[in-house]
Amino acid sequence: MSNSIKGPGIFLAQFVGDKPPFNSLASIARWAAGHGYKGVQIPTTAPQLFDLQKAAESDTYCDEVRGTLGEFGISVTELSTHLQGQLVAVHPAYDTLMDGFAPEAVRGKPAARTEWAVSQLKLAAQASRRLGLNAHATFSGALAWPYLYPWPQRPTGLVETAFAELGRRWKPILDAFDAVGVDVCYEVHPGEDLCDGASYERFLDNVAQHPRACLLYDPSHFVLQQLDYLEYIDLYHDRIKAFHVKDAEFRPTGRQGVYGGFESWVNRAGRFRSLGDGQIDFGAIFSKLTQYGYRGWAVLEWECCLKDPEDGAREGAPFIRDHIIRMAQKSFDDFAGAKVDKAQIQHLLGL
Repeated sequence: MSNSIKGPGIFLAQFVGDKPPFNSLASIARWAAGHGYKGVQIPTTAPQLFDLQKAAESDTYCDEVRGTLGEFGISVTELSTHLQGQLVAVHPAYDTLMDGFAPEAVRGKPAARTEWAVSQLKLAAQASRRLGLNAHATFSGALAWPYLYPWPQRPTGLVETAFAELGRRWKPILDAFDAVGVDVCYEVHPGEDLCDGASYERFLDNVAQHPRACLLYDPSHFVLQQLDYLEYIDLYHDRIKAFHVKDAEFRPTGRQGVYGGFESWVNRAGRFRSLGDGQIDFGAIFSKLTQYGYRGWAVLEWECCLKDPEDGAREGAPFIRDHIIRMAQKSFDDFAGAKVDKAQIQHLLGL
């Protein structure tokens, strides 16, 4: 087992496109390797990069994927079903907008859309197994999110009912991942019912503390809601199985704060930033994750309202590499040690 966090990796969702080098797995792998990345997190909604159905059914296809990436010294960090996970649970207020994440055949058909999303997650479990992965990245979806702020007053039982239903929908998916030995890593995120530690705990209660209901740690979302992102690691380190390295800043004014005043990303008090341009203490984060034994990937998720993405990608790899801590194999004060036998210990304690 590695004695350090793996990386640097990069999430490809923000870069995939229709033009080279972002329109094929081989060319985007060459691009990522050229920037110094060792791993890629693959969005399963990008057919120009990856065929989820084939990966779920074919070892040969998965071998080809690994081989293509391996030519450039790249590994798969995790597969991502963020958009499909979002569709496992959708409040009707968001139906029209969320339909954009679904294939045309199920748009306008909420029940069919949910069924499609669940089937996608189960395919991702099989694909992850065939690729030899042990973690998977996704969103939880949301039923209670529109009622986050308790005004008008929430009816008694509304939140409890929403989370019971969310748990009911996710339990068979979690079981499918458990059957293949893969952790489901929920990115705690605004717009999802799993939006902070308290909501995650509520979800765990509704899936019987399922061992595969794990976390993707992304501190940027905690800065924007002013949650203590370091104590979060103390609380949930046993469940953190994936890691998005993304920076953010929060600069409230007399005009706006956490809610953002319906402003654009550029003008919000809370903004995602390229690595090193925000306020997050990544030295402390990498130290805590290393201390608690996290040995998964550190994956850049580039989202910045100001900087060019190519610059963000170029700067991200060395930033992550320089923050990865290789665990010491001996104590720093070994030089001052001395052999002590049991009799000496008894003597030192006056026993």
